[in-house]
Amino acid sequence: MWRTVRQAARATGYLAVAAVTTFALYLFITVLLLTAAGTLAVVGAWMLPETVLLIRRIAGAKRTMVAAWTGRRIPEAYQPITGTLGERLRTAVRDPGTLVDLRWMVASYVYGALLVLALPLWPLGLVVDGVGCGLLRRRAVVLPLITLLADTEARWSTALLMPSPRARLAARVEELKETRADAIAAHGAELRRIERDLHDGAQARLVALSMRIGLAKRAYDRDPDAARKLLDDAQDQAEQALTELRHVVRGIHPPILTDRGLAGAVRALAASSGLAVTVDGGGLDEGVRAPAAVEAAAYFVVAEALTNAAKHSGSATAEVRLARTRRGLIVCVRDDGRGGADAGGVGGTGGVGSGSGLLGMRRRIAALDGTFDVTSPVGGPTVIEVELPCVW
Repeated sequence: MWRTVRQAARATGYLAVAAVTTFALYLFITVLLLTAAGTLAVVGAWMLPETVLLIRRIAGAKRTMVAAWTGRRIPEAYQPITGTLGERLRTAVRDPGTLVDLRWMVASYVYGALLVLALPLWPLGLVVDGVGCGLLRRRAVVLPLITLLADTEARWSTALLMPSPRARLAARVEELKETRADAIAAHGAELRRIERDLHDGAQARLVALSMRIGLAKRAYDRDPDAARKLLDDAQDQAEQALTELRHVVRGIHPPILTDRGLAGAVRALAASSGLAVTVDGGGLDEGVRAPAAVEAAAYFVVAEALTNAAKHSGSATAEVRLARTRRGLIVCVRDDGRGGADAGGVGGTGGVGSGSGLLGMRRRIAALDGTFDVTSPVGGPTVIEVELPCVW
């Protein structure tokens, strides 16, 4: 009985907030009329985009309220209102999201006051359900109707506030534009890094190798011992150049991924990270492989995260968890260090991600339409969780 009462009280609180919102929408009619009059008179046309932005905020607050009740987020799909006054007016009028919000507002004037149906149920429910549950040990029948009213209000609001297919498509196109730009930027940065590594590493060593071989050829006849020493140095330079080239190749696509798969490659990273790292392969050792691009992205996320954890977190341990899901691959890296990593990727003091490393990981994941989440409160722990969509 007490659980039923608590749930009914929570539903009543939700309906009360919904009723207050509806009352505010009735007051908002005055703003709508002033905006319509000003737009028709031309001199007040600037009010239209501002009013639409205000409606978006109201609808956003309603989406947040419904999501808190249902536990399911309602997506938003709006075109940005920017530019000159003419451009702002066109966007405000043509954006499908504007029609969605206005449709919800009009319908909310009708169903938003369901609280008036819920309040009379309280005295009746306390009597009927109190007797039925307390004395007759039967299930409550009246108070659950209040929860049903709240569920109905949330269900109608969800249906009305859900973006239209056209709006979702437009938002998806904008999202793909952003991820494409990030992917191009990340690709350019990767090319510059490879060029820098080749120029400063392998190329410099190959130049030194060529010089030593030339000196050894000139000294061969008159001083064989010096020539032999130069050739020994040249051999050392050749081995160092090969090491540098292997490092560059691993930065492009690690051969260990091809040979041992993602779980094996991550275990190799853990063994060489300098931390005590535990790895949960999540069943990826059983022969089922993700696409090469997905494996590479997951590998580089783990590599960057463990490197940053060793450098910045102050923790001696870390955890890596790989999990195969029906829709893709989940990668989770955690350390118990000092935390404070900046989720925006523009700074931060530590954790499994820090500074521009986070931004690089975010761009790499976004290019594959994945999700990238960072949790790093000051004092730790720092957790990076990545989900990469793929077909198994």
